[in-house]
Amino acid sequence: MAGIYIHIPFCKQACHYCDFHFSTSLKKKPDLISCLIKELEMRKGEFQNQVVQTIYFGGGTPSLLNESELDSIIQAVYSNYKVISNPEITLEANPDDLTIKGTDVHAVFKAYRSIGVNRLSIGIQSFFERDLKLMNRAHNAEEANGCLEVATQYFDNISLDLIYGIPGLSHEDWMENIEMALSFNIPHISSYALTIEPKTALDAFITKGKVKAPDDAIAQEQFHMLIEKLEHAGFVHYELSNFGKPEFFSKNNTAYWQGKPYIGVGPSAHSFDGTSRGWNVRNNSKYIQAIENGELPMEVEILSKTDQYNEYVMTGLRTIWGVSLEKVAQNFGENYRTYILKQSEKHRNQQLLYIEDDKLIVTKKGKFLSDGIASDLFKID
Repeated sequence: MAGIYIHIPFCKQACHYCDFHFSTSLKKKPDLISCLIKELEMRKGEFQNQVVQTIYFGGGTPSLLNESELDSIIQAVYSNYKVISNPEITLEANPDDLTIKGTDVHAVFKAYRSIGVNRLSIGIQSFFERDLKLMNRAHNAEEANGCLEVATQYFDNISLDLIYGIPGLSHEDWMENIEMALSFNIPHISSYALTIEPKTALDAFITKGKVKAPDDAIAQEQFHMLIEKLEHAGFVHYELSNFGKPEFFSKNNTAYWQGKPYIGVGPSAHSFDGTSRGWNVRNNSKYIQAIENGELPMEVEILSKTDQYNEYVMTGLRTIWGVSLEKVAQNFGENYRTYILKQSEKHRNQQLLYIEDDKLIVTKKGKFLSDGIASDLFKID
């Protein structure tokens, strides 16, 4: 099984913390959509022996596209690829696009369902006005609540995003954010620590002293509060930043963490086939020009055995499935198994890692540190 990721590089405005590729100008939207469809056609040979299980619209802000624009891209997937009978089709959406004043809000969700979208990932981030303003989100707290009230009437499979570690976010307010999310009976929550990416507006504000830098200790405390609260509510912490009720894990993201192949379409989108990694140019105009000329604007990196091992360790340790020591030996050699056991010994002694059923798994204590732990297990050629 494989997946297709479609990057929609448009946003109404720039969030202060975001370093993803996007443009706030929609002038090139028609040309971009045409090129997304053409790229899907150009790359169908890559999946001749694969069946598409998931279609994921990410961004940027995919909910800036209307029903017919989204449908044209979905139909291009069906026209050029083998697709299972009921694929998971996820649309990332912002609350302000789902609650446009003067429109029939219910019609938006009916339209999504009519074109086959069966999973929504809604960028709530916070239910507090001050946090949304600090992050320069395009929606307000009222829209955050309003979109979920209607969305849950039409979709069972909804994920929402929450951010912790925001400067000024108290533990009490963080808990209220979590409880507000749970009040809508949402089956999936993705939650991330606020990180300061270079050259973002938030980075500049902190450098100038206008905004206080996030406190890592507070972020770690709020991370563990989140785990405890959601697990008590019946969620499974199946990946470092993702919590799902049984049967509601993201199939798209799970495939990524388990090393299954995917094609990334659109500017800045990444692709992976198990032995190589590719990424499209991070520029809308250059992307459009290349596709219109029948060229793929993609750089490709062939992964060495060590690269593949490091990638497996990084993704595996983030999940409840861990890193299979048997798979390490089979795919990379017994010397890699010996190496990872030796490198992990310190972390096992510190109760950050443990071995169960021949799998190396991060403990609850070690989860917040899992990326750093993984780097200690990497092999350098």
